[in-house]
Amino acid sequence: MSDRYTWRKLALEVGMIVAAAIFVVPLYLLIVTAFKSPSETSSPFAPPSAPTFENFVTAWEQGNLPAALANSVIVTVASVLLLVVTSSLAAYPLARITQGWSRGAYLAFLFGLMLPIQLSLIPVYLAMRNVGLTGTLLGIILVYGGLQMPFCIFLYVEFLRSVPRDYDEAASIDGAGHFRTFVHVLLPMLRPITGTVVVLNSVMIWNDFYMPLLYLSGTGNQTLPVAIYGFVGAWTSQWNVIFAALILAALPVLVVFMLMQKAVFRGYSSGLKG
Repeated sequence: MSDRYTWRKLALEVGMIVAAAIFVVPLYLLIVTAFKSPSETSSPFAPPSAPTFENFVTAWEQGNLPAALANSVIVTVASVLLLVVTSSLAAYPLARITQGWSRGAYLAFLFGLMLPIQLSLIPVYLAMRNVGLTGTLLGIILVYGGLQMPFCIFLYVEFLRSVPRDYDEAASIDGAGHFRTFVHVLLPMLRPITGTVVVLNSVMIWNDFYMPLLYLSGTGNQTLPVAIYGFVGAWTSQWNVIFAALILAALPVLVVFMLMQKAVFRGYSSGLKG
């Protein structure tokens, strides 16, 4: 009786098919349009009659994608490295020290999670302009580091609280100080949550459009999303070239996610257990 096909199972299957279509249809349009000639883009769902790689060549050469790709790699790697180092170091005392100032500092970081990013745009931009960092890759790296740090500290603190203090005590008995204990004992245990921090922030920073447009506008330091936006003109939009550029831009971060997805899932599951 339990294996009987019911209306409830039918409704679940229909729901899953609809959900799959919501994700698959845009992906299908992205891929088929990237291989179409300009004359075929008027029929979005029709497959290309003669698939061509010319759109990828046009996007790569005319959109100055090599330089934009290099800038995106520099900004993403440097920002994520800054976040991992500073957030993990800050989370260690916040997770291990139980005094009032530690709890107050942690709550202050959590308060940063609740503030809308839009509230800080003008003050941060003015501060970066006053020190001459607008239009530079260093400036936007520091901006990403400051904006994402509360979230990363929250992840590291909650993960560290699930790690027994016995490891700290054993290292202390062996004569290790706090910094050595963190680097040689606890940091290797943080690999799952570090993988989560790396992937989540890499995807966000790599795909971000607004911050590079705000801080790098008018310079040669544009990142991939801003470079791709250059194909959208005031009167015409080269959708076949735009979609080809989107595929080129998505490949690096997709490869990183596929390589580190196990670390992300381990980080989430470890945090839930803690």
